Amino acid sequence: MKHGKKYRQAAAAIERATAYAVDAAVDLVKKSAHAKFDETVDLAVRLGVDPRHADQQVRGAVVLPHGTGKAVRVLVFARGDKEKEAQAAGADHVGAEDYVEKIQGGWMDMDVVIATPDLMGMVGRLGRLLGPRGLMPNPKLGTVTEDIARAVREARAGKIEYRVDKAGNVHVPVGKVSFSAPQLAENVSTVLQELLRARPSAAKGRYMLSAYVSSTMGPSVKLDTSSLVVAA
Repeated sequence: MKHGKKYRQAAAAIERATAYAVDAAVDLVKKSAHAKFDETVDLAVRLGVDPRHADQQVRGAVVLPHGTGKAVRVLVFARGDKEKEAQAAGADHVGAEDYVEKIQGGWMDMDVVIATPDLMGMVGRLGRLLGPRGLMPNPKLGTVTEDIARAVREARAGKIEYRVDKAGNVHVPVGKVSFSAPQLAENVSTVLQELLRARPSAAKGRYMLSAYVSSTMGPSVKLDTSSLVVAA
């Protein structure tokens, strides 16, 4: 792939063989961003796991301290008091059968789907539509819950889901270039600590093999993860 002049200039300021501390890495990412739009900053981590084995899956959710910088549209499947609770917490859409019909008709105007446990039988019928988009509510991710208000607040505050792919990689957004360097650094560190905490007991040997941060259009910067330990 041939890169433009601005990309090459930005890449020249980054030592490819150097693993940078988180704060220095995000500072380089901010300086190397050159697009005319507010680029997303992404974190890519390669883990020493074999995702083919069920006991080496790495999946979960984490709330970024400073959010993602993206407005999140939240749909909640709930009735009665839980419906009112969702509305009060700031959900964009709340309902039951009416939204099942809308989704079956092709409507997908949401980024997060949350449901109360009693409605999962109904929501389950949408599996083939929501599943491939990563929108299916899941109790392990906190999106099937009785605590609807908390789930909505966390989603709107910047809760992101992570999941290791077939190659052992995790890719997540950690903010925007317009964020301050300390904000980005805290978001990145929060995700790295969460991945350490989520290490499967079946994973042997070195766990966090490599980690990089980059903006949408900018070069990637290697992170020094050697000093990371699971936060108490």
